[in-house]
Amino acid sequence: MSVIATDKPIDAKEMVAEAERALADIASVKEGVGKVIFGQAGVVERALVTLFAGGHGLLVGVPGLAKTKLVETLGVVLGLDARRIQFTPDLMPSDILGSEVMEQDPNGKRSFRFIHGPVFAQLLMADEINRASPRTQSALLQAMQEYHVTVAGARHDLPSPFHVLATQNPLEQEGTYPLPEAQLDRFLMQIDILYPELEAERRVLLETTGVDEVKAANVLSAARLKEIQLLVRRMPVPESVVTAILDLVRSARPGQGNAETDRHVAWGPGPRASQALTLCARSRALYDGRLAPSTDDVRALAEPVLQHRMALTFAARAEGMSVRDVVARLVKGM
Repeated sequence: MSVIATDKPIDAKEMVAEAERALADIASVKEGVGKVIFGQAGVVERALVTLFAGGHGLLVGVPGLAKTKLVETLGVVLGLDARRIQFTPDLMPSDILGSEVMEQDPNGKRSFRFIHGPVFAQLLMADEINRASPRTQSALLQAMQEYHVTVAGARHDLPSPFHVLATQNPLEQEGTYPLPEAQLDRFLMQIDILYPELEAERRVLLETTGVDEVKAANVLSAARLKEIQLLVRRMPVPESVVTAILDLVRSARPGQGNAETDRHVAWGPGPRASQALTLCARSRALYDGRLAPSTDDVRALAEPVLQHRMALTFAARAEGMSVRDVVARLVKGM
């Protein structure tokens, strides 16, 4: 039995035809990104799964792991109007959203005009987002959830599609501020970037320290990306996958009858986590060339979708546990 999150039924042949077109485009995107980003296949997969699902991604890693390069490359390859904001401690909310300025016409009449900030882009790179103050970080809350911003009581719609890919240094780094929980919840996935494998790092050394360096090339349009995102939302989801998602997310919340969770988890993921897992499972299935997600997709995506939506108790931290450990145990029990 399957359920489909759409009011308009989709014909099986039409679904297959659209999926085949999408797979050809996705293959071109993978190839385009792979010319610039070496190794890190899992990171590239999760970033593209996030974008094909229509969400926002948080890239976490120490400096020098090509987080910014990856975001820049994705913007070019996917044909998105991309802007970059370098987050610093003195950055103000108006530097992100924009502000109103007073103008005077030749007749002496004064009026306010809104000057758009860099948030008005299809792909916003929030570089080192946790180096700005919580006040400034929170300026993105409305934009990331409602796809518009309100300045001086007036609503301003953002371009479509709209995605935020933020890079973040580990919280142990100097001069960083933890992101508010409400903003973390708006990121579809937290994508951890680890050090590259030996051969990938060897290729980085050989291909990026000479005179010529490969540049990213556009292979997709923003309109085509929106079509793929719509296809993802029209994909059928087996009832077994829906049940697995609900069971996993609810087991990560304290007070739901799981003694281990009650002992280790201070607060767990909300319904937005279930929505994120459903969308990401669909997107990953299409990325792999399948027409419906499976429970294996849920297992593979549990950590990046849940880890930033949970907090450990003091006792769990004292025992040296991490959120990843808790999620791994929950996945093992599925």
